[in-house]
Amino acid sequence: MNAVFDDLNKGSDVTKGLKKVDPTQMTHKNPSLRATAPVPTRSDSSGSLRSKSPAPPGKKPKPEAMRTKKPPRKELDGNRWIIENFDSPNGPVEIEAELSHTILISRCKNTTIQIHGKTNAISVDNSSRASLIVDSLVSSVDVIKCPNFAIQVLGSLPTILLDQVDGATLFLGKDSLNTEIFTSKCSSININLPTEDDYAENAVPEQIRSYIKDGKVVSEIVEHAG
Repeated sequence: MNAVFDDLNKGSDVTKGLKKVDPTQMTHKNPSLRATAPVPTRSDSSGSLRSKSPAPPGKKPKPEAMRTKKPPRKELDGNRWIIENFDSPNGPVEIEAELSHTILISRCKNTTIQIHGKTNAISVDNSSRASLIVDSLVSSVDVIKCPNFAIQVLGSLPTILLDQVDGATLFLGKDSLNTEIFTSKCSSININLPTEDDYAENAVPEQIRSYIKDGKVVSEIVEHAG
């Protein structure tokens, strides 16, 4: 860079070292030179004569309607049941589970899944209008991003976890009244408890009131009367 600035400081003397071009060598004064000695197109590193345009940025994922529809799958892989890609089947998808099995349900629409027997744990994700009927569980049912979800518990289970679920109906039996239900980023969750003749619907609160008390944040459920 210092050498460049030194040349610039020479002023008009900077052009003294340049070679003078003879008028007979100037293409704009001699059209015949342009025809006989064209300027070659610059080639890129791959040897092609024309450089390629830069690659477009990362493509956006295709809309759901344009994606290739994958076939339904119900498979036992080791101790894990995999149920996925069912869309409005003619009847419920049923499996015979064992105590050591875990069950993964994914990308199912308008589908009822019935689990026979006591099993370890169940996970449901990205399934809309899915219904789950279970006997008993050792661990929990985890439900993530499943709008309009429904579950009926015939036996007992310790925990139901709902995350980002918009609309869910839970039917608990007499043996599952000790079940703990955790909700996160959910709305329109209703828990149906057994009565002598039918079920009684109980809504899960969505509105929380928070305030400061003695230097700490206190949160409580907002109850609406009437």
